[in-house]
Amino acid sequence: MTQFVLRRVLQGLFSILGASLIIFVITRLSGDPVVLMLPPEAPEALVQQMRERLGLHLPVWQQYLVFLGDALTGDFGTSYRWDMPVRDLIFERLPATIYLASAALAFSLVLSIPFGVISAVRRGSWFDRFAKTVAMLGQAMPNFWVGLLLILVFSIHLEWMPAFGADTPAHVIMPAIALGWYPVAAQTRIVRSAMLDVLESDYIRMGRSVGVPEGVLVWKYAFRNAAVPLVTMMGVYFASMLGGAFVVEVVFAWPGLGRTVVEALFARDFPVVQAGVLFAAIMFVIANLLVDLSYGLIDPRIRHDR
Repeated sequence: MTQFVLRRVLQGLFSILGASLIIFVITRLSGDPVVLMLPPEAPEALVQQMRERLGLHLPVWQQYLVFLGDALTGDFGTSYRWDMPVRDLIFERLPATIYLASAALAFSLVLSIPFGVISAVRRGSWFDRFAKTVAMLGQAMPNFWVGLLLILVFSIHLEWMPAFGADTPAHVIMPAIALGWYPVAAQTRIVRSAMLDVLESDYIRMGRSVGVPEGVLVWKYAFRNAAVPLVTMMGVYFASMLGGAFVVEVVFAWPGLGRTVVEALFARDFPVVQAGVLFAAIMFVIANLLVDLSYGLIDPRIRHDR
């Protein structure tokens, strides 16, 4: 078990390092932020002075080593746009993104688990066809398109929901639905497929033969064994929601990390973009590590002994 954890942590560190290198290079290719920070008529001496103050006069490889060294100490520099420490800015906006992703995950589970289980139990029924239709629609509609439709219907025409901001609990409903709609489709298909396999197993047949209530067999025994692939989907999609929230946060003007990184990208605010993507990569790695460790708790037959 210890070797497994160490191996996964090491793989995660390499993933984070690779993500930091890629985003570092991409941000440098986006242009010179000094051009946006100074007026066009600024003298060349002032431009060079600004570049030296920001450390942009160094070779790219040296800038990356400086970024890594500072990041290891928790120093991500100062934002060019917001003129504040990037670490404080990230910690200020990150809770809103985690809140939105958690609400989206809860929404996806509330729909996908009943849809998948009932579809498997009543295979071939009208509900099964309805659930599969919902799954196909969910996978065919990107989250930004779902968000725009929700705003059009529930905010503009019906005036039931607020379209922008995060002042009240009602503000999170539509962004959570838009962000969680695609996972509903995928998780429903996974739960249905896993339940169909488990319901055909010998111990379920034996339970029926000795008179165990169908509800107990389905929800207590069958669903627990079918939950292993669902847990994988939960971890992966929660991690992807933290990254996918970038687009949804822009659509709904949600004050989270994703919207902050997008605004920083347009402003060529290198420190904020680098730190934001790095935090997203770290959360993705942690979520996947927790998923791997949870296998043994859900299904005792699984052991991390290799």
